[in-house]
Amino acid sequence: MQTSVRFRDQLIPVTGTILQSLEKSSIAIESHCRKGFCGAFRVKLKSGTVGYITDPLGFVDDDEILACCSYPTSENVEVDIQ
Repeated sequence: MQTSVRFRDQLIPVTGTILQSLEKSSIAIESHCRKGFCGAFRVKLKSGTVGYITDPLGFVDDDEILACCSYPTSENVEVDIQ
């Protein structure tokens, strides 16, 4: 399964975490620990499903994910950076 993330009008192929993929596509993103501990890089999950490389300790709402340690588990993942 080829996974990608839709961000605004861009379809970005995912290699590694969602954060790494956004950065490879030259999307400027603020992040801190990059491990899911601080919760700084929360994004809205608009559609699709994700898994986590490590269980995040940072707080997220029900409709949010931590892009620093998550990856798509479905083909139609769409995120919105606040």
